[in-house]
Amino acid sequence: MTTAPPLLIFAGSTRAQSHNRRLAQVAAALARDAGASVTHIELADFDLPIYNADLEARGTPAAAIRLKEIFHAHPAWVICSPEYNGSYTGLLKNTIDWVSSPVQGDPTWGDGLKPFAGKVVGLMSASPGALGGLQSLSHLSPLLLNLQCWLTPKQFALARAGEAFDADGQLLHEAARRGVQGVVEQVLWAAQRLHG
Repeated sequence: MTTAPPLLIFAGSTRAQSHNRRLAQVAAALARDAGASVTHIELADFDLPIYNADLEARGTPAAAIRLKEIFHAHPAWVICSPEYNGSYTGLLKNTIDWVSSPVQGDPTWGDGLKPFAGKVVGLMSASPGALGGLQSLSHLSPLLLNLQCWLTPKQFALARAGEAFDADGQLLHEAARRGVQGVVEQVLWAAQRLHG
């Protein structure tokens, strides 16, 4: 799969021991093994305040512009979404709000949909619970569809995530590894056909 479009992978968490950050690392490794060019980012590296239109009017943060550039440059994405109170995290929503907000008068970023439209996105989640954070994906899906992303039919929710990884961050069970691999392969397959 050496002709696969560049793949962006990130988790909607900055917690040091985040299950979803571990899941993103597994996905990145499997994608590289499949021949993909992978950019794996950590949202902690992007200093974004809580979105506020009055704050934005004083200037879009440099971190938001960097994320717009990264999102736009990658036709294929995998997002690993934690589940907080049955939905995705405030961190993930805030990131999407900043990246999707038009920069008034900017010839490159005046269209808020530009970083999102046409992207092929695979969704995964990990949770200590029995459903693996599946509810977060059911909420995240319509948000991304509204931003004109293509979502892969395959999704993966890792249940009982506290017991799912070894000390090196690898998945202990082959069935879980196949679940991650299935999402990664479908994202690369679809993006290659839409953008290859």
